[in-house]
Amino acid sequence: MIDQAHTLTLNWEGPFAWPGFESVAGLPSLPQKPGVYLQTFEYQNGYLIYLAGITRRPVSARFKDHTRKYLNGEYNVLDIDAARRGVRKEVWHGWGYARAHREEFEARKPEILEAVHRQLAGFCIFVADVGTGPRVLERIEAAVMNHLYRQPPPFCDIPDKGMYLAPRRPSEDPIRAENVCRALLHGLPDFVEV
Repeated sequence: MIDQAHTLTLNWEGPFAWPGFESVAGLPSLPQKPGVYLQTFEYQNGYLIYLAGITRRPVSARFKDHTRKYLNGEYNVLDIDAARRGVRKEVWHGWGYARAHREEFEARKPEILEAVHRQLAGFCIFVADVGTGPRVLERIEAAVMNHLYRQPPPFCDIPDKGMYLAPRRPSEDPIRAENVCRALLHGLPDFVEV
């Protein structure tokens, strides 16, 4: 929660498994709460962040949407083994490319879906419950992603680029966010301005 001094503590809980992959990953299910989440891969005694996302619904409900989009080829799919070494190697490029290349997706579908399943099973999810205020959620997501983009490789290389982000507007007071997590989240600072 935000106190009077405009300070916010982000208590990152996790790691959790991607829904449906709990037994494969050996991790617990996602909590039934809203907030900010980090999709990460295991990396050098910690976790390498692939992306930050937000939801005002329970995180597990949001991940059903993500699963559907992965299985339809709408999202980027990475080689999980390369990602765990800090190397971004795409098996499939989603987004606009996917819309323009449906025939390629259909022709490569078995290979791509195998990589999707490996990626979803390899994700380790962290969640911070900060309520459902849209601007706070958007500002945290933007602050985390923009911080990662400014980091040295591999922290800047793994995350997707071109996300729609809504950082703090000049008319909004800054919020100092403290990141607290028992696990090492590579590239995430102790404090970030939101």
